[in-house]
Amino acid sequence: MRIPAFDLTRQLGELGDAIRAAMASVMETGQFILGPAVAAFETEVAAWLGVEHAIGVANGSDALYLALKALGVGPGDEVIVPAFTFFATAGSVVRCGARPVFTDIDLDTFNMEPEEALSRVTPRTRAILPVHLFGWPCDLDRLREGFSGPVVEDAAQAFGAEWAGRRVGGWGTVGCFSFFPTKNLGALGDGGLVTTRDADLAARVRRLRVHGATQKYVHAEVGINSRLDALQAAVLSVKLPRVAAWNQRRAAIAARYAAGFSAFGLGEVVAWPRVPAEVGHVFHQYTVRVADRDRLRQHLAQHGVETAVYYPLPLHLQPALAEYGEGPGSLPRAEAACQTVLSLPMFPELTDAEVDRVVELVAAFYGKA
Repeated sequence: MRIPAFDLTRQLGELGDAIRAAMASVMETGQFILGPAVAAFETEVAAWLGVEHAIGVANGSDALYLALKALGVGPGDEVIVPAFTFFATAGSVVRCGARPVFTDIDLDTFNMEPEEALSRVTPRTRAILPVHLFGWPCDLDRLREGFSGPVVEDAAQAFGAEWAGRRVGGWGTVGCFSFFPTKNLGALGDGGLVTTRDADLAARVRRLRVHGATQKYVHAEVGINSRLDALQAAVLSVKLPRVAAWNQRRAAIAARYAAGFSAFGLGEVVAWPRVPAEVGHVFHQYTVRVADRDRLRQHLAQHGVETAVYYPLPLHLQPALAEYGEGPGSLPRAEAACQTVLSLPMFPELTDAEVDRVVELVAAFYGKA
């Protein structure tokens, strides 16, 4: 039995007709850049997330960059970011000419540890950029209590996740999402979103995404070309009403993994997510920690189970970011995560039988079958 880490074809098989119809409607209008399809999706997704403003952009990386740029982040500024996340989080800071300040993580949540992050605030700190990694919301209450400046939510992996009953993307000063095809809400190509409750900030992001133009051929500032195209917006509008059910299925799969690991008595060798009831985790990934990660991964692969490692190298040790870090050993929990994390198959169409097979293979590896 081959069990993929992620299989988009199962979802597309179910939604193919609806997606083709939505794309055909866009083709009939002849408007492929911004236009009514994008405007409609922006309105729908803003209501779904509970925010006043949603601005579609080309991808999640641009969403981060445009959010920081709209906040005025630039040379001489510092932005606090977790060391364990995708490169774009820190890359967006560098693109603005600012300095990423790396902070360590909580190994239980894989998110920025709030107290340590707040300890790194200096007079140069222009923003804090928490990541809701793997779909687990960061502790936004504590960050906002301890820091009066802008909080930029990197919610690229957390569409629909909730903190204290409110969906992420509406907690911070601004939220940033990715619609990469494998995300909980994914397009059929690249796409991104910036969310905010601040009308002036929203207006600036809208301006910056079209080269800083206030009207055609009149540019108030230098921006970039970063627009969500109409075909992707149409696809996202088809998928949006289904996201809540998909996220519920992801949570059910996560619960089945946890129950299986517990039943086999794997608590001493596998650290799986223990999510408090009040946290709305959406399980973009189901990531565990194991001491012998590479051997377990090879064992699973030999039995047809695909897995992934997010991420094998922390940001402060990335060659392109080395000048901003303090070298090996400086952020031990992030470094430990890179050596021990393993993401198991996770997508809504994964079957219970497939989940049980993965659990059985992990148990067999540890001699618990």
